[in-house]
Amino acid sequence: MSVTVDELLRQALELEPKAREELATLLLESVPTESPEEVDAAWEATIRRRVEELESGAVQTIPWEEVRQKLVRSEGGA
Repeated sequence: MSVTVDELLRQALELEPKAREELATLLLESVPTESPEEVDAAWEATIRRRVEELESGAVQTIPWEEVRQKLVRSEGGA
């Protein structure tokens, strides 16, 4: 008999928080991921692309003070 994802989730949510945390960790560890070298290469490519966009003027920076003011307004204070 095959158990559905919905049924597994229902059962998992009945576990104590610590057991759910352990289950989540084990599930995440079971998923194949990219190698550290692939991740590093992807980050380097992204950094190079963003620097090129800045240097060419394709994108414009926003001063921190302006970003901060927008955040404060959107959060309603702080």
